[in-house]
This record gives sequence, structure tokens and C-alpha cells, in this order.
Amino acid sequence: QVQLVESGGGLVQPGGSLRLSCGISGSTFSRYAMIWYRQAPGKQREWIATIYRTGVTAYADSVKGRFTISRDNAENTAYLQMNNLKPEDTAVYVCYANSGAFDIWGQGEQVTVSS
Repeated sequence: QVQLVESGGGLVQPGGSLRLSCGISGSTFSRYAMIWYRQAPGKQREWIATIYRTGVTAYADSVKGRFTISRDNAENTAYLQMNNLKPEDTAVYVCYANSGAFDIWGQGEQVTVSS
């Protein structure tokens, strides 16, 4: 069974940092583009960042320059490094993997930015 397992969420003060991890089990990680979305209460799901199989990355304007997406194919894991966090970054962050033929959603991690 193919699964995505996320970790790294939590409570952080404004200006702080967190790193989310998203690992795949049961499939070949390198086949997947890895994408992060987030959804805040009462708001629509928002695309945050993508890292393609080639390592090419793309970011939403709202996080560009503050968030960095990366991948470690040897560890079967993608990362979302979030720096200079703001209260408006508070949301459930969900990892999504897409190989073109198959896709998987993670369970979501709560990130709360508050003093």
C-alpha cells in the first residue's frame, strides 16, 4: 500500500521557522512530483510549492523567498522549509505526490503561527 507520511507541523512564533517532511512508502519516490497545498479555516485550498522529478521548483507568490521545497530521493522524502513565518501562514499543510499515473495525498499537518 502506497502512503504519504507527513511530519513537522506545530506552533511557532511570527518570524520563526518550521520544516515539514513528506515521505512516500510503498512506491518509488523519484517517480513523483511533490506538491504542497495549504488550507486555512474558511478559505479555499491554496497551492504553495512544487518540486518536479527533475528538481525544478515553483512557488506561489505568497511564499516565494520565504519557503523552500526540496527533495532527497535517497531518503524518499520531500521537505518544505518555512522561514519568516507570518500569522497568515497558519493553515493545515497537505502534501500531494503525483507520478502522472498515480497520485497520493498526505494526512495534513497543522501549522500555527502565533505569539
